[in-house]
Amino acid sequence: MIRMSVRRFAPVLNLTAFAALFSMLTTAVQAGPAPDPATTPEPVIQVYGARTMGLKGIFGVHTWVAVKPANAMSWTVYEVIGWRLRWSDNVVVIRDRQPDAPWFGSTPELYADKRGPGVEQLIARVDKAARAYPYAGTYTLWPGPNSNTFTAWIARAVPELQVDLPATAVGKDYIGATNFVSTAPSGTGFQFTLAGLFGVVASPIDGFELNLLGLNFGVSGTGVKLPMVGRIGMPHFFETATAKQ
Repeated sequence: MIRMSVRRFAPVLNLTAFAALFSMLTTAVQAGPAPDPATTPEPVIQVYGARTMGLKGIFGVHTWVAVKPANAMSWTVYEVIGWRLRWSDNVVVIRDRQPDAPWFGSTPELYADKRGPGVEQLIARVDKAARAYPYAGTYTLWPGPNSNTFTAWIARAVPELQVDLPATAVGKDYIGATNFVSTAPSGTGFQFTLAGLFGVVASPIDGFELNLLGLNFGVSGTGVKLPMVGRIGMPHFFETATAKQ
């Protein structure tokens, strides 16, 4: 009986081991301490992601955007949390919290970091985009809309962030059931998608990506993108945004 149970769960265990192995082999930037607001007067925007809870974490990450306005003494995090629909009609959460804290035990990775001149204006645009999120009343784990759809929505609205989300950000390609063409999740280039299930992306930030049933395969300046693995390489933190004159 025990032997049969072990055999029954062997594929799941092997899949978990496979994902864990590639997670160790990748060189994504592990998030160190976010800048301490008490000693960092300049405005800062950061984008993070961490593996989700349980078996879902084999395939995907939860992502969020964190901002610290100039001279602010705390961080504000923008994210979507699906289970809020059990008691609320809005999945968007805007709250003060430490942006690099573990997500249910998973260590966050840093995908983008912008700070200094011009970032204060970007923070205002992040806030405006978050409050205008069109799927605030719904949540679908796969293929979206979910937390990664929300982060990509902000990234498209504020392309100066130059966020290159990994392949494990399942849902980033979702732009609605009746919308087929958009900019890539970074807000640059081009994207064609069928409800986030099939599609193609080409942009100077995202590189080239192929979406098959919500699973991303691609290559960009940050490395190779693969399902479950995420990214083999390191995200590029592009030049600090500057205010447009």
